[in-house]
Amino acid sequence: QIMEPRGWGATTVGKAPRSGKLAAATSSLSTSVVTSSRNSENSPLVASLLQELHTLLKQSHKERQDGEQTLVNISKTHDRMKQEQRVSLYFKQKIHGLYATALTEAKKELVTVTQMLSKISDTRRERAGEKHSTVAAPVVAVTTASSTSSTSTARPPAPLGPLGLPDLDRRPSMRRGMLMTVLHQYAVEQPVWRGKSNESPPPLCGAISADDKYKCKPADQVAARVRTEDGEEQWILAEVVSYNSHNHRYIVDDIDEEGHNEKRRYHVSKRRIIPLPIYKADPATTLQALFKVNQLVLALYPQTTCFYRAIIHEQPKDVSCEYAVLFEDTSYPEGYSPPLEVPQRYVLPMRETRKR
Repeated sequence: QIMEPRGWGATTVGKAPRSGKLAAATSSLSTSVVTSSRNSENSPLVASLLQELHTLLKQSHKERQDGEQTLVNISKTHDRMKQEQRVSLYFKQKIHGLYATALTEAKKELVTVTQMLSKISDTRRERAGEKHSTVAAPVVAVTTASSTSSTSTARPPAPLGPLGLPDLDRRPSMRRGMLMTVLHQYAVEQPVWRGKSNESPPPLCGAISADDKYKCKPADQVAARVRTEDGEEQWILAEVVSYNSHNHRYIVDDIDEEGHNEKRRYHVSKRRIIPLPIYKADPATTLQALFKVNQLVLALYPQTTCFYRAIIHEQPKDVSCEYAVLFEDTSYPEGYSPPLEVPQRYVLPMRETRKR
């Protein structure tokens, strides 16, 4: 028996289920992109990126309209099926075909939106490079050589901080739900390290720690051990503002601004910073770059921006899979939570620090 999707009914017939706020937001973004693309101060590369983004916006709008019409057709078909005492083969085949079409259209729209996010990141990074060229030189995305002390680790462009540009004093805040989505997208799009035969994975590939002399760049995301407002020390997901090589201290911003009028900024020593991995480790080729089962780690608790002690329950089976970890939790008889999935990007080597 084919059941009607929850929340759909006669009231949805003829209406676009996803229209309204989303369409208005898309229209507003499109207007903003067109205005920005005509800005004479833009470099040719930024102007080109904005033009490509505008094209993708129009494509996304068309795909969303197609998807909404398919959902309307599904709703209408369900209404007609209710009038049938026995669902005919015709309606069964039709509804299955409509659902297959809706799924295909949703996947197409997802690909387009992902491309849009990539263009936005590229544009922001290019603008940040123009405005902040004196802060940090751009980094090239290349595969590194072996992780010997004499070889420098090449970095792909670090994902732009989910709260905006490195111009941190003027960036807007982001709602928690959107922040979680962006952080997950960073984990999904994290590059996989592909080395040559017999080549060792570099530092910051999977479980491999950074070199002692490694310095995080502005806008890099890190785990930072800070004293929170309630006086407790906690590992949080933060964004690097700057590094002072004289006293070996970082200035970082809490990545999560929700519920605060101003961003929370911390000054922390280098030993209280753990860089996030740059590359994913491929279980098929670089198993040595994965944390071992039962190994103690710091992992980002799902749907939060805080890292907690955990042990590895299962390793990722392939590059698209995540770790299964058991978080320390005294509310459970065993002292650990049930297995929870955490992406490679947010599973870090455990580091003990002295309390201040």
